[in-house]
Parts: sequence; structure tokens; C-alpha cells
Amino acid sequence: MIQQALKQELQTELHRVLDYWVKYLPDEQYGGFYGKVDNHNNIDRLAPKGAVLNARILWTFSAAYNLTGDTSWLPMARRAETWFREHLLDTEHGGVFWTVDHEGRPLETKKQAYAIAFAIYAYSEYYRATKEEAVRSIAIRLYNHLQRYSYDPQHGGYFEAFTRDWKPLSDQRLSEKDANEKKTMNTHLHVLEAYANLYTVWPESTLKKNIQDLLLLFRDRIIDRKSGHLHLFFDEQWRVKGQLVSYGHDIEASWLLPEAASIIHDQELIHTFKSITLKMALATEEGLARDGGLWYEYEPSTQHTVTEKHWWVQAEAIVGFVNAWQLQPAGRFLQRAYDCWKFTETQLLDKTNGEWYWGIKEDGSVMEEDKAGLWKCPYHNARACMEMMRRL
Repeated sequence: MIQQALKQELQTELHRVLDYWVKYLPDEQYGGFYGKVDNHNNIDRLAPKGAVLNARILWTFSAAYNLTGDTSWLPMARRAETWFREHLLDTEHGGVFWTVDHEGRPLETKKQAYAIAFAIYAYSEYYRATKEEAVRSIAIRLYNHLQRYSYDPQHGGYFEAFTRDWKPLSDQRLSEKDANEKKTMNTHLHVLEAYANLYTVWPESTLKKNIQDLLLLFRDRIIDRKSGHLHLFFDEQWRVKGQLVSYGHDIEASWLLPEAASIIHDQELIHTFKSITLKMALATEEGLARDGGLWYEYEPSTQHTVTEKHWWVQAEAIVGFVNAWQLQPAGRFLQRAYDCWKFTETQLLDKTNGEWYWGIKEDGSVMEEDKAGLWKCPYHNARACMEMMRRL
């Protein structure tokens, strides 16, 4: 059966992915993990080390241990937590640094809500693995920083970025490809994900209300209820800026939103997001190629589709379509997930050097991007593997 094949093959793939990170990424000279490894496993030993990369490493190895009970993953999680605590937490002003240099000295000291969210997500998972109260305290402290400095009490939601001491920042962008707007779907999705994970180890009433508010923002502001796609960029008052469609984020949100509603046991929101989830999964199908892979994005104003197929988009599609199948077993969603995995297995897995390629270009050639870097982490693909093991 398809679900058994998916589960078994992705369980094997989890070990293959994590083994790569154990083998190539630990920095034995300066501590922590290397900040950049290219497509051919050439290590840049002097590359900056980012908060997002290191938080995602911490989450991944903690989650792998929590799911499997395999204690061999714990030393990598401990290594990640030690480095993060000693070098990426800003003990003076709160929050986390965006990047530090290869030795751990602060480089980009701006505060991105997105990076802080991933630290909360990681520390919550690591607490579940270790039950160390100091670890949970760090997650709660970071949550309090976001609520104190990033939350918008007037219009709701969270502002994107600040200076090190939480002053306004003219350039709010998470990356160069993003619009310079004060609020984004992407940050809100991962704040929600982080808060929901924190709630599993700290079921506090105010945190629950924050999660409910975020889910309502997605329902009322971020999801286009007509098309099923997500709006990506907004001004301070939630006016939509641009019409770009991100297929990977559509399908990722389609399973993260109902999961958050389930974690806080809100029956009304669970019911609400069941129908929304299926609409989002159907909308995502617009980006599926004949080979089963999911394209990157679509710009309605020019009717231009970016037909690159990125690693993280495929990972989220596998989970999102399985989630939709679990809600509607009679449909085609399970086959969509399996077809996407088969595309990934044949086109994106580097069978020689390990891990997944960043992506495949329109002409089928491999994109020459990082195997590991500020954005290329073990989080999306390892999480897809773990979700298949958990769900199937």
C-alpha cells in the first residue's frame, strides 16, 4: 500500500539525512556547526553561522530523539543547544542575533521575529527531550520578548524586525527576495508553529489566547478565502501588498494551521480549519507538475510561474497532501504525496554526496546552491520524514 511505502521509505530517509549532518556539519575547531557547505560538500570554515540554521538543527535532532527514542541523536541536540545558548542568545537585550561569525562573535545583531520564533520552537522541543527547566525558561523568555517588542496591540500580529535594542528598522526584509513590509505571512506562520510547540510543554492561558489570535488572523486576513492561497505581505494595518502565490507555503500552512488548533484543543477552530485545509490543498494542486513535483511560485499580475522545484517545497507537499488525505481519504491526495516523494527521491536526493539538493531548475538541471547554510537546514526534509512516521 502507498502509505506503508511512504512510511518505510521516509523512515529510511530520515536516517540518511541526519547521518549527513552528523558526518559533515560539526565544527570541531570553533564549536557548533559550520555555517556553509556547498553542493559538492566543500566546507566554508569561515562562513557566518545563523540563528535559523542552528535553531533548526537543535529542533531536528531533539525531535528525532523524541519520536524514535534513539539516544544517538541527543549529542547533536546538546551540541546545538550549547552553541546557541553561548553565542546566539542576546543576554543583554533579549532575543537572538541573526548571525555570528565562525567563532561565535555577533555579526548581524538585528532582531527578526522569524528567527526568535525558531529558537522558541527548538527550545520547546529540546525541553521535551531533556526536561531541563532552564531550557524551558529560555523558550518562555524568548516568547515574552516577542510579546513585549514585536506584538502589535493596535492591529494584531507581529512586526518583522528591529535593531539589536528593539528600535524600528527601515529594512524589515527576512531575505533579499522578500518585500520590505512590516508584516508577513511567513513570520506569522512560524510564530504560530513556535507558540503551538511551546504550548505542548507550557500550557499557559495567555499563550493559548495568542495562538487563537494567530489562527484567526490566518482565517480572516492571511488566507484568500476565494482562491485558497495565502497572501504573503501586508502593511501595518493588514492591507495586502502584492498577489504573489507561494505554493510551498500554501501547502505547509494547510497542515500547520489545523495542527495548532488541535494542540490547544479548540474544537471550533479545528472544525473551521478542516474545510480551509482542504481548500488550500486543492489550491496548491495548481502548482503541481506532471512529474509529481511542486513548482515554486506564481505571479498573477504577469501570469509567470517559477517552475523551479525547491527541496523544502517538496517536503511540505508530502506532509500537506498526506494531511489532506487523512481529512478526505476518498480523494487523490495520498497519490499526490506519493508522486511528490517519488519525484524527490529520483531528482532531489544526492545519492553520492548525501542530503537533498536545493532544487531542480526548469530544464531539469541541479541548482548550484548550499547543501547547508543560513537557509538550507535539516528541518523541512527531516520533519517530512518524521511526520510520515508519525501519521502513517
